[in-house]
Amino acid sequence: MSVIDEKSIFMAMKQDGPFQVEDELSFGRVFSAHSRDWIKRYCSEAVTVTKYRAVRDHLFDLLQISSFDQVTNIMGDSREIKIRSIRSYALLANLYGISGEMSEIRNRIKEYAESADKVIYYLRSKVLANYQSNIEISNEIETTHNPVELLLITLDQRYHKKTRFEAKRKLVLMGLAGAIDQRERETQIEKKFSGFLEFLNQYVWSPKLKIGELKTAYLHSRHNEKDFSCDSVEIIEDISRVDNISLGDREKLTLVKRRLFQFSEKDIPVYVTVRKKDSAAKILKLLRKNEKNPAVAVDDELGLMAVLDTRSDVRRFVRHLTQSAIKADSVMVLEDISDTLTGGFYRGASVGSSSNTSMLKFFARIGGMRVEFIIHTNETYLNYRYQRGIAHEEYEVKRLFDSGVADFLFPKDLYNLDMTQIREKQLQSFRKSIEN
Repeated sequence: MSVIDEKSIFMAMKQDGPFQVEDELSFGRVFSAHSRDWIKRYCSEAVTVTKYRAVRDHLFDLLQISSFDQVTNIMGDSREIKIRSIRSYALLANLYGISGEMSEIRNRIKEYAESADKVIYYLRSKVLANYQSNIEISNEIETTHNPVELLLITLDQRYHKKTRFEAKRKLVLMGLAGAIDQRERETQIEKKFSGFLEFLNQYVWSPKLKIGELKTAYLHSRHNEKDFSCDSVEIIEDISRVDNISLGDREKLTLVKRRLFQFSEKDIPVYVTVRKKDSAAKILKLLRKNEKNPAVAVDDELGLMAVLDTRSDVRRFVRHLTQSAIKADSVMVLEDISDTLTGGFYRGASVGSSSNTSMLKFFARIGGMRVEFIIHTNETYLNYRYQRGIAHEEYEVKRLFDSGVADFLFPKDLYNLDMTQIREKQLQSFRKSIEN
């Protein structure tokens, strides 16, 4: 179920739907040819009409109007806009469970607007970096955070249709940001993230190193000519040697900053990255999943990726985690386990993921938290970074385009971008960057 197909729950955004942004607006011309054509296209199914009315009524409620004809009475009237903005902020505060003074509510809604913009900033800086000028946000939209003002722009004939679309897109993404923020406050995600880091520092990592202390090493790897998978890897802990290494074809030098954990009185190094998904990443995931409820779609808010030297070390690390949980007066329960470190196929549900990805993946439930763990050996981590068809940078490109999110955020009739061609160009670009 794609975000752009007929089952998309984001009907307000679709450029082939009843809220399509067109060159001209036709308020008040109920019996026009345009209106008759619109009815033929969108009123044949009762569910489409019901969804349209729900979105329209939500718009009317925020603007405090009862018909589109009344929009022109608000535009240009700063006093009316201010009055209706105050009311809309109060309505949205109750919708998302925001408490506090009006200034606090305004700041929180502004954060939602900034999160919406960050989605586009992220795509401009990474997956669509070669097209950042094509997809940059209009100045008028980038500087507007008031929902009422954004709504009025979508309905204002003076604005170009691309600008009106960007106003509508920002409102939709703001809605997702609000749902995510509400979910985070309900689940106390910030507190849990802090608690998870405290658990790692107090019970998991070796006391021989200070908190935050890391041991720098390099992985010197040689890669297969056929698919650029890792053929061999040497661990270089004496970093002074690195200056004397001359890399040949299909060789890579990868920096890893490692911690230590103690198992059976032995210090074992592990490269670890701990992350809490930011709002932009969560918004994109909701779009890829065609879902508005973060509780359903975003199950990996807290995550840890670990890289160890051998499969034996992987087993020791997992056992060390469960033993550390006991020390913290909790039981660690492993759920949804997928292990392809020793072969087999990874059956990922995510669009764009490769079945050839090798890793140990599971969710660990501990101390009221549910944390996603992805564990690699050095070889599988290097494949995750560099192998053709598996590399994470390629995966990011595939999931953006194959899920329909690229077309959804940047419709072809407004941005003149052929996403099918861009997908292939970006894959080639990332592949060239990886192998060179």
